Amino acid sequence: MKVHDLFLHSITVFMGFFAMLNPIGNLPVFMGMVKNFDQKTQKKIAMKSTTVAFVIIAVFSIFGHIIFRLFGITLPAFQIAGGIIVFIIGFQMLNARDNSIHNPTLQEKDALENEARDMAISPLGIPLLAGPGTISTAMNFVGAEKSISNVLMVILIFAVMCIITYFMFVSSQVISRKLDPGLLKVVSRIMGLILAVIAVQMMINGIEGTVDLFQLSKVG
Repeated sequence: MKVHDLFLHSITVFMGFFAMLNPIGNLPVFMGMVKNFDQKTQKKIAMKSTTVAFVIIAVFSIFGHIIFRLFGITLPAFQIAGGIIVFIIGFQMLNARDNSIHNPTLQEKDALENEARDMAISPLGIPLLAGPGTISTAMNFVGAEKSISNVLMVILIFAVMCIITYFMFVSSQVISRKLDPGLLKVVSRIMGLILAVIAVQMMINGIEGTVDLFQLSKVG
């Protein structure tokens, strides 16, 4: 691949990942989900969620097609499953009650740590950051130019996107301090609604993909 073509391809990959990860759009979602945790815990959640997303995309960039064939997984099925998970989280955010973490007991601290760890993995790491759309985007970019250098470039660009997302998430502390607590509650509820809508769209895409696969199998 020529230098000019490589540059254009790398820009395309970057813009594709930026659109899928949407660090600006996901910032209010992150704020709504971690608002009850202290700053140190929020940084841990941000770091773990972006790390989980990077590992997942790196694995699927290298072994994605093999994994899908090995387990008989189709992308539409992945989209439907991811949509269900995101919908549950969005519904919980819509109906969540605020939890106080001031002077928690030892048992409550353990529960909060477990909640933070689970939250970083799911739904933040997967499927919010490394969801069906991001995974399919990575696999498509890798498949467009099957070479070691292209795979490494895709993984490297996604790593840059994860770093950008991490700093966006960490900056939520500065933003939240300047916002009224009541406004944060409103943002949390709105983000819960948006997550639910995103989840429904993911499931619709999965169902449409399933119908397309069924029609192709009939034609075949």
